[in-house]
Amino acid sequence: MNEIRQTLLKHLKQIAIPRHRTLEPVGHLVVRSYLRTSLQQYGSVEEQNFETSSVQGHNLLLKLPGSAAKQAPIIVGAHYDGIPGTPGADDNASGVAVLLLLAEAFASNPASRPIWLVGFDLEEWGMLGGAALARTLHDQQQQIHLMLSLEMLGYRSQAQRYPISGMERFYGKTGDYIALVGNVRSSAKLLKMSRVMSRFVSTELLPVPLSGKILPDTRLSDHSPFWDYGYEAVMVTDTAFLRNPNYHKSSDTIESLDLEFLEDVYRGIEATLRTF
Repeated sequence: MNEIRQTLLKHLKQIAIPRHRTLEPVGHLVVRSYLRTSLQQYGSVEEQNFETSSVQGHNLLLKLPGSAAKQAPIIVGAHYDGIPGTPGADDNASGVAVLLLLAEAFASNPASRPIWLVGFDLEEWGMLGGAALARTLHDQQQQIHLMLSLEMLGYRSQAQRYPISGMERFYGKTGDYIALVGNVRSSAKLLKMSRVMSRFVSTELLPVPLSGKILPDTRLSDHSPFWDYGYEAVMVTDTAFLRNPNYHKSSDTIESLDLEFLEDVYRGIEATLRTF
């Protein structure tokens, strides 16, 4: 096992534990602490606290500078909370593990643009962490070059389903690719991402109009609040429940993941971020 795969596995072992915010609060706190400690190796971590009527959430944000001055940042986020009763290895320990590798890579070798890395809380409660940050940045009139949501990145399968009949004619019946799902505003960046990522992993793209409201399955991660506030945003995903039968189940374990696929996805994302 090479070094990248070993590091992914190390992170997965720390994150893939039951971690629901209210029903498994100890696990949730353990994972949040691990994420904060890991990010703090590379710089100051900001904590964005937000409240709903029933629970408080905590986003964690590390802002890594770019090599070129005064460019709008790229935001890359992954949610660290989970559903009760599942270790959530694919959903979404896989995304958080990749996020931590990206922190290491861009801290030691900066991209041209600043890279802001976010651990989102309460995604499973309706993308509440993503909504809190998107609203704050919008209110601050913060320019963003692109937002990426890393949402389940580690499952490859011989079977692939789709939300609309007929899509298999375009994307195939085998779940061996990573999907890039973006709003229409991000179409040019989607094409660029696809060209770069395809050098590392089979990649398919899907631009969706009207902020995904006509195809609700495309809104199920922290990118969708950024769509709603007019930002260009892309979900990077293995298509979740449309491929992975372990989605939101106790069987969503590290052993079910394809670490070679996850490594290839990481390599593709890192290479892509360096082209912007």
